[in-house]
Amino acid sequence: MKKYNIINCALLAGFFLENGECLASKGSTALIGEEDMQTPFPEWLAEFTNLTQWPGLDPPYVPLDYIDLTEVPEFDRYYPGECPNISREQCSFDCYNCVDVDDVTSCFKLSQTFDDGPAPATEALLEKLRHRTTFFVLGINTVNYPDIYEHILERGHLLGSHTWSHEFLPSLSNEEIVAQIEWSIWAMNATGNHFPKYFRPPYGAIDNRVRAIIKQFGLTVVLWDLDTFDWKLITNDQFRTEEQILEDIEVWKEQENGLILEHDGAHRTVDVAIKINELIGNDQLTIAECIGDVDYIERYN
Repeated sequence: MKKYNIINCALLAGFFLENGECLASKGSTALIGEEDMQTPFPEWLAEFTNLTQWPGLDPPYVPLDYIDLTEVPEFDRYYPGECPNISREQCSFDCYNCVDVDDVTSCFKLSQTFDDGPAPATEALLEKLRHRTTFFVLGINTVNYPDIYEHILERGHLLGSHTWSHEFLPSLSNEEIVAQIEWSIWAMNATGNHFPKYFRPPYGAIDNRVRAIIKQFGLTVVLWDLDTFDWKLITNDQFRTEEQILEDIEVWKEQENGLILEHDGAHRTVDVAIKINELIGNDQLTIAECIGDVDYIERYN
């Protein structure tokens, strides 16, 4: 679990790992608790939740009329690295590369996708992109970096949900999964005035129990078929280098299709993403364009 904690904390902009615990930094960037720098907590959400501010890393569960947990299949929870102990009938993508008929896994044009923003590092990527792309954002980062979220929108990119705080969903209770999704949606609604259509699970960790909940929100699950493993650059993994990533891109260019998994939550991964973008060029698509569907379930004025 140690490496899992390192990765999880590194992907939360403005947080650091100390003694195995993810803590907020004391820097000048917007963090949980600095309400004047956050997306304002909307009145409609305060009335609905009886709360007055955005939650920390563990969002509270708020029951929703349209989410029926009795319809969720009863599969056992599992944690990172426990694949041999779970049933193949659960259809776990992270364990067995199992996908549902409704999961989006590829694109007819080779296209980049980015997880874990918005973050200060995202700005450098936005300056270089000359085509629309898809960003799967964390709710906690969305409310802490609303200006960057708005910059993504202003440049015409597509935004999807990546949970509230990057939890390993199969390890959570049904109620905890709902909380991760609902708060991510509320963050995007309050910041960008829209209800997302697309959802990518952190770590690709999803099974049929998690899918059943995601589908009740009306979200489409988006996975990938080409993984850069760029997050290993953050952890200084000696078995994954920038040179190896760029070599993979050259191979993938020859097949001309696929969805590439990348991350914009850290400067190191953004640096590589910019180089990948230069190699592939601007003939790329958003997820909505890949499957010929709408950008968002709903947009609000």
